[in-house]
Amino acid sequence: MVTDAHDCSPANTPCKSVGRGLSYNHMVVFRKESEESLNQLFRALADGTRRDILARSLTEAPSVSDLAACYEMSFAAVQKHVAVLERAGLIQKRANGREQLVSTNRARLQRAGELLEYFESIWRQRMAQLDDVLLPKGK
Repeated sequence: MVTDAHDCSPANTPCKSVGRGLSYNHMVVFRKESEESLNQLFRALADGTRRDILARSLTEAPSVSDLAACYEMSFAAVQKHVAVLERAGLIQKRANGREQLVSTNRARLQRAGELLEYFESIWRQRMAQLDDVLLPKGK
């Protein structure tokens, strides 16, 4: 059974069973992102230093050297954090003379927010269903 990625009918809901006991995960297919890409995105966001680097590069384009001066860690350690963010698509680096300037990829960061909102809506719906089961009906 082939489904349209933009079809939001009840038959095309996440993890809808398709075929013989197979669970078809529309989240990955619908969003056209691989599981590894999503894992890389959220692994990059899981670290406080990397989130801080993203925040600093939202309003300006600091150099990697400028970023390294903000943290009590080696330049190499900051470079590694920047590399993780770059592989996840959350920042871009561009050369400016001998320096590498860092800027946040706002579209990719927004994508992370959209995914979190998606998961939040699923959990809110599940909690509402649980409330319907556990809470006594109006008397």
